[in-house]
Amino acid sequence: MTYNITRRDFLNGMAIATGTGLLTPAELFAQTSTSGQGVVYPPTLTGLRGNHPGSFETMHALAWAGQKPEAHHKLDEHYDMVIVGAGVSGLATAWFYQKAMGPEARILLLDNHDDFGGHAKRNEFHHRGRTLLGIGGSVNVDAPSDWSDISKGLLDDLGVDLEAMKANSENVALLSATADSVLAFPGVDGKEGYTSHKKIRAKWRQLMLGVGDYASAVRALPLPVSEQDKLIEFFSGDRDYLNDLSQSEKQSYVESVSYAEFLTERVGLALDTISIFYPVPKLMFGPAGLRVTVMEAFYLGCPGVQGMDWLAKLAAGILEGQETGSESLYFPDGNASLARLLVHKLIPRAASDASGFDDIATSRFDYGALDEKAHSIRLRLNSTVVGVRETEDDAVTVDYVRDGNAVSVTGDHCVLACYNSAIPYLCPQLPESQKEALRYGVKVPLVWTNVLIDNGHAFSKLGGGQVICPDDPYVMVTTPPVTTTGGHQPPRGPDDPMVIHMLGVPSVTSTGTETSRELLSTARHNVYATTFDTYESQVRGQLQGLLGDHGFNHKFDIKAITVNRWPHGYAYEYMSLDDPKWTPGQAPHELGRAQFGRISIANSDSEAYAYLNAAIDAGWRAVTEQVTYNDLQG
Repeated sequence: MTYNITRRDFLNGMAIATGTGLLTPAELFAQTSTSGQGVVYPPTLTGLRGNHPGSFETMHALAWAGQKPEAHHKLDEHYDMVIVGAGVSGLATAWFYQKAMGPEARILLLDNHDDFGGHAKRNEFHHRGRTLLGIGGSVNVDAPSDWSDISKGLLDDLGVDLEAMKANSENVALLSATADSVLAFPGVDGKEGYTSHKKIRAKWRQLMLGVGDYASAVRALPLPVSEQDKLIEFFSGDRDYLNDLSQSEKQSYVESVSYAEFLTERVGLALDTISIFYPVPKLMFGPAGLRVTVMEAFYLGCPGVQGMDWLAKLAAGILEGQETGSESLYFPDGNASLARLLVHKLIPRAASDASGFDDIATSRFDYGALDEKAHSIRLRLNSTVVGVRETEDDAVTVDYVRDGNAVSVTGDHCVLACYNSAIPYLCPQLPESQKEALRYGVKVPLVWTNVLIDNGHAFSKLGGGQVICPDDPYVMVTTPPVTTTGGHQPPRGPDDPMVIHMLGVPSVTSTGTETSRELLSTARHNVYATTFDTYESQVRGQLQGLLGDHGFNHKFDIKAITVNRWPHGYAYEYMSLDDPKWTPGQAPHELGRAQFGRISIANSDSEAYAYLNAAIDAGWRAVTEQVTYNDLQG
């Protein structure tokens, strides 16, 4: 297996389905209508966001109950290119197509959400005269020096200054792996029904790799002495836990045995203890993080290789990468700024006062200008596509539902920049083998929550930019990137209001026999079935437990909560325990993305790689396919 996992720096419902299945199509489309664009400013909406109510019901009716309108009113609109999905892939596709075909190319982007950007969502808060930003999904620009020339070129086109981004953040402790973090465990002596936390501050990422006074830090953990002794030996690197195996047997072991089995069977740790190693694997792979192999865990920065001769070099390399930041760069609202830069380029009228990179974070967009008839490029939100098909007149017809109306448009070409799992339902013309390949990957569910609090005094007293919570609903609690990129002015001190960024992984009760994809599928349904009231209760309880000792009172200090739930989150990346080693060109994502005449596919699913550059590269590939097809037909 080729290990191409790079380190993401993280600072570094079934109930609904049951209900919609009983509705007639007319009733369904009536209940999911929206009030149109321009009424509200989507980035400032709080409550349940991400895949928000109104964005998924129509598609679920099609996928789960086979419901769709019997007929669509054909609009008098024909485009050179129709793009399904206005996330980073869809927006990049529009940019590449315009560059290839010229500024007069007519392009329509359709998206089922009320905001553009896909997972690259922005949460915006206003309190006490200040604007505060949060990350609603896609987090960072990861290792851009390793990107393809195409993806690097897009950043250049958008005027993104990577050196400026680095300079804007290089002195921010919470973005550094060498800074203190807090390892927090729920206790039992909570007040007013909220559980307090035992908190241990240290440079945990370094200590776990045997750097620093790990023994003292471990002795502070609320664990039995026998477990502490094992952890100290484990961190020290003085023992090779696979010393009974030959070199080739070691190689086979680390590639075929789960990290959990290694920790319990070889290291001898209790199941309750090993949870401290799983926040990052869970943030990468969701509940399937429990099924990472020993080698996959090592590449994520988990400890265990320090004493394993040739494998010990991995630990040194991982630590070096963490200390240098692996060139992980941040906008203040995550990659929402990149989506905003793309929309600003494609539809300048939508942000007429913005100059670009230097003020994109502080610019305000006119959502009413996204879909104006006079533009060659139009972006139409709240529009759920339910059908895409080639027609006999050398065109593609795209059916969608918007504001309760079933309508259709046509185009010379179409790129599906939506989830792979939706495409078999949208394109029944596709070969069955391709549909099967498109269904293979299950996206990683995520819950990214931003909480506006009145001031930063309690959080600053924790003394660490990251709070790692292995046994809580949110496994990491931190802040959005404190960067001035894009003109943003972060909080100046603890007196200012601040945003707390909480990264959650939906829980799944496992029997130990489920595959990664089965765990992710169950987690997805759990996310849909979880109400905002439940999320709010979890947020309040966890923050009170973490900050209550420092004067925090959730009843008064919390001013707003935005829960970005992504039942369909990160693209599925193949895992050694559950996925075969396909020959080149035969992996499901490669078979699934095959061009179908005038229809191409562009998303991170099609690359089996959950990163920003994968989404961009996919857009370039799709445009190349369609431009080549156009030349051949001409």
